[in-house]
Amino acid sequence: MALEDAKNAVDEAFTVPELKGLAFENTFGGAVSFLRRLYTKNLQGVDVAVTGVPFDQAVTNRTGTRMGPRAIREASTLQSTDEPYGWPFGALSELAIVDYGDLAFDYADVAAFPDRLTDHIRTILAADVPTVALGGDHYISFPILKAYAEKYGPMSLVHFDAHSDTWADDNMERIDHGTMFYKAVKLGLVDPARSVQIGIRTTNPDTMGFNIIDARAVEERGPAAVARQVREIVGDHPVYLTFDIDALDPAYAPGTGTPVWGGLSSRQAAIMLRDLGGINIKGGDVVEVSPPYDTTGATAIAGAHVATQIICLLGWHKCCGDAVG
Repeated sequence: MALEDAKNAVDEAFTVPELKGLAFENTFGGAVSFLRRLYTKNLQGVDVAVTGVPFDQAVTNRTGTRMGPRAIREASTLQSTDEPYGWPFGALSELAIVDYGDLAFDYADVAAFPDRLTDHIRTILAADVPTVALGGDHYISFPILKAYAEKYGPMSLVHFDAHSDTWADDNMERIDHGTMFYKAVKLGLVDPARSVQIGIRTTNPDTMGFNIIDARAVEERGPAAVARQVREIVGDHPVYLTFDIDALDPAYAPGTGTPVWGGLSSRQAAIMLRDLGGINIKGGDVVEVSPPYDTTGATAIAGAHVATQIICLLGWHKCCGDAVG
């Protein structure tokens, strides 16, 4: 769509004729999809599918992340008129990105939720389309990882968070957003030796073998150096990137269920995500955006930027070949 056509643009989530290109619909109007991409279940010719998972029944503290996907989509409209900054390609113009909509599930049948989500992701991956999931609490990464491990084998996990989420829990049916990466290691879904947790600043004595770069280390070494270290850890192994918004300091992302001071800045996160360009990423998510605790919308804006950066990482090899970022 050309900029001069903006005055006639409306509800591009349903009416946009192309899967590629910038969008110029008024940010304050229209039906909201992620980055004004087309809402569709048709995955033919698609490079990336964004999907929402409005689930928050695994939280230990404050609920509200079920509203995260909707808030992130709304915040993403602020980015739809420009290409993501600092990348050597135009992700919105060169990648066919769709909004696959939200997972449908029975909120009252919590026990059935994990398999429902795994099937949802499995369906998208069967079309050889990577996913970016909008949470939802962090438990959603566990059922998603099951689908990814089925397709690619044990994944390298690049995990941004204030919390390690590796508390011991051998009941694999129990649904908890603080234990799922313990279970992911136990079930062989991820390879901890080739994985890294970034921004950690809460105590958990059992690291499950993950490489940990805590928030202080990011500050002292600098985000560019940390990104280089992450690249060395994961090598060319298939990567799943999960970004808990509480990796950011509450000054940047107050709208989350378990905020912890001393976290990453938005600047640090942006540099690290950009400098991971070229890793063998297969999918990712941004989770724990809880709009009720942030009347400014800043947390959802941060979440939308993270999701867009993951899309850029997913599109790197198509647009830049094997060049290293």
